Order: sequence, then structure tokens, then C-alpha cells
Amino acid sequence: MSKSTTRRGSRHFSPRAGLAALGVKLRSLQLFGPIEELVKIEQKVIKDTPVQKLHDAFITILAGAHGLVEINTRLRSDRGLQVAIGRARCAEQSVVQDTLDACTAANVHQMEEALDTIYRQHSLAYRHAYQDAWQVLDVDISGLPCGPKAAFATKGYFAKQRNRRGRQLGRVLASRYGDIVVDRVFAGTVQLARAFQPLLRAAEGTLGLDKAQRKRTIVRMDGGGGSLADVNWALARGYAVHCKDYSATRAETLAASVTEWVDDPRVPGRQVGWVTLPAPEYVRPVRRLAVRCPKKNGQWAVGVLVSALAPADVIALTGQPCDRVADPTAVLLAYVYFYDQRGGGVETSFREDKQGLGLTKRSKKRFAAQQMVVYLGTLAHNVLVWARGWLAPALPRLARYGLVRFVRDIWGISGFVVRAPARGDLLRIVLNRDAPLAPALATALHALLTSEHVAVTSGQT
Repeated sequence: MSKSTTRRGSRHFSPRAGLAALGVKLRSLQLFGPIEELVKIEQKVIKDTPVQKLHDAFITILAGAHGLVEINTRLRSDRGLQVAIGRARCAEQSVVQDTLDACTAANVHQMEEALDTIYRQHSLAYRHAYQDAWQVLDVDISGLPCGPKAAFATKGYFAKQRNRRGRQLGRVLASRYGDIVVDRVFAGTVQLARAFQPLLRAAEGTLGLDKAQRKRTIVRMDGGGGSLADVNWALARGYAVHCKDYSATRAETLAASVTEWVDDPRVPGRQVGWVTLPAPEYVRPVRRLAVRCPKKNGQWAVGVLVSALAPADVIALTGQPCDRVADPTAVLLAYVYFYDQRGGGVETSFREDKQGLGLTKRSKKRFAAQQMVVYLGTLAHNVLVWARGWLAPALPRLARYGLVRFVRDIWGISGFVVRAPARGDLLRIVLNRDAPLAPALATALHALLTSEHVAVTSGQT
């Protein structure tokens, strides 16, 4: 049985007692408060309000669901988790789907405002000390495959899925912190060249960037956003741009001006060199370097990096001693290595969301509904990142965990949720002691929930 009653209170078994503990914290923070205040979905209320149904969908995503149909099996059947998050019941999955389908463009805008408010309340990136260190924003776009009849579903680029239809998800990531500043959904044919400026403007609004802060912010992107117009627009707004040039033809011409190529010791076959041609077409001074790698046919694949950063900055950003700025080879390679860090930033965030949170598995026919689902996933991503920061001081190994491991190995620990016999107040959460991380995690969660007067222990379940 999932529930037992004793003189010490009622116990509800939960397959995700770890997530139940996080739910207690989120309830105390009133995380969903801005959504309750700002998002007004016009739908008749029978048992649950529209925002309560959005909350059920959000918790289900946190529980690792790759489809909203899993609400019934991951949350509706988990009474312990419902108790912990403060829900007396859980809406049926089809009712939640109806609420999402009832969302309008106005609701999407309301949700964006609510997410901005939540981000400003809880994100360390919003409180970044610009005078002490650079803020690094990675901008990229990734495909969201869907059915051919879905709104704005068009043929576009979807990795390893030729002739597939879908939409595109544009993202700005605060890479030092790992949380998502903004996500935006576009039609399937939209690529970064068209999405870059709207994404960066949205990020400016979320972070509240003024002129001085923009001068201490690095915008890093791949060749899709590296057109001359986009780079000059970002440079004119004061950003320090570090990107790949959009034009392959121009890259070939610029690479031909390199007088000395340097082998990259980290990547066999890769060579880098300074472009010697002047760059009067840019509105601010930039440095350009060519990068080439051998192709299977014996020719070179060539790209050009464009950077407004000074050598001392890239040396520091790549974690090297400051005296290496006097080494021309170290400086040259540092520009390339700092660009390579995109792979551990925005690209990793997309991969983790796809594997751990089922980003590409939740497809809605209506465009507003798809946007709302994506934004719930955005909030889930950020909550997992913030929770990692909350717990890491007491359990340092968690700082190395990705989102997949958090969903599977941390929040997926089973146990019991215990309530007081009279008023039903939550008393404690007991994690399954046979789970490898349960004892250490119980200590960390207990410290996190001390102010909520909820004990977290590990024991036999």
C-alpha cells in the first residue's frame, strides 16, 4: 500500500522522495507565485485552476517525464509527491493538455514576464558582479521536430533527420552559471541569423543590462549568428563578441592571408593562424584568426573566428596564468579554446534537456501551446541548476552532476513522506537508505529544509 497511518502520522510512499524534498523548498519559495499572478488562461474551472494544471505539468517534467501523458503515472499516482508540493490532488493528463491548448499568444507573453520575474528572484546570473568578471552569454538554436500538421512546422535543419519538419528553439545561456536566460520558439525555417537579435534583445530585458554591463558581457555564438550585420549590431550595443564568421567564402579568402600556421596540441591535425588583412568593415576593432582542419579528401575545412576580446582577457577566461599573455602561441590558441567552450555551455544544455527533460518529445499542434510547454521545460532546467547550487555546499560531488543524473539518481530516490496525524502538516521525508546517495543527500536536504521545519533522513522503506 502507498499509505499507512500510525500514531506518528500518515506515511505516503513516493518513488521520488528526493523530488518531494525539492518540492517542499519550491513551495516555501513560492516559485510558481509570479505565474499564478501574471498568467490568466481563460478556461472554466471545475476541479483545478489552469495555473494548478500548469504546475502539475511542471512537476511532471521535473520528474523526468518525456511526455505529458506521464502525468498520470509520475504525479497523479504519487500521493507523497503531491503532499510535498502542496497539492491536494493532481489533474488528469488530458485535462492538462486541454489547458495548454487553451493558451493564447497573450498567455505566452504573460508566461515570459513571469519567467523573467522568477529568473530575477533566483538566478545568480542576474546578480553577476560585472566589475569583477565577464558575463558570458552563449546564443544558439536547436531543432524541435514535430508533426507536419503542427503550426509553424516547416522543413528545416534537424540533426540526422533529413526532410523532417519541425520548429526551432533559440536559447541564450548564462554559461558561467548554467541557467537559461531566455528560450524562444521559432518556425522551422528560422536559423540563428534571423533569431540572433530577437534573442539577445530578450536576454537584455531579462538581465536588465545597461550600457556599462553590456561592455562587460561576452556574446559567443557559432557561424549561424556571425554575419557582418549581426556582429556589428552587437558591437555597436557594446558587447564583446566572440564568434565564427558566417561566410564560408570570406573565410577562405581570409585564411589565405595567414603567414604562419600553428599546430593545435589538443586537436590532432587542427591548425590556427592570424588573419593579416585589415578589418575596416567592423564598427569596433576586432581580431581575426583562421582555423583549419583536414578533410577526408585531403583538402582543408576552414573557418574564421572574430573576437573583440583582448589577449589578456582570453588568457584569463581559459584559466591560464596571466604571464602567458607574452606567449604569442598561447594567446592564439586561447582564442580558439575559448570558442571551443561553447561545447560545454549551450550545446551541453540542449543535450541535457533532450536526454533528461525530454525537450524534443513534447510536441503540441498549436503554436502557443508549444511555447508554453517549452517554457515549463525552461523553468524545470533552471530549477535543477539552482537546486544543484543549493545542495553543492553540503554535498560537493553534486556540483559535477549533470541534469540527467539529477533527475535519475537524486530526485528519483524512493522513500516516504510523513505527515502529522492531526493537522496534516508535513513532518519529514525518509529516503531509501539502500540508494547509494541517500545518506549524504539526506544530510544536504535536511540543511536545505531546516527553515521549513521538515526533517529529511535516510531509513528503511
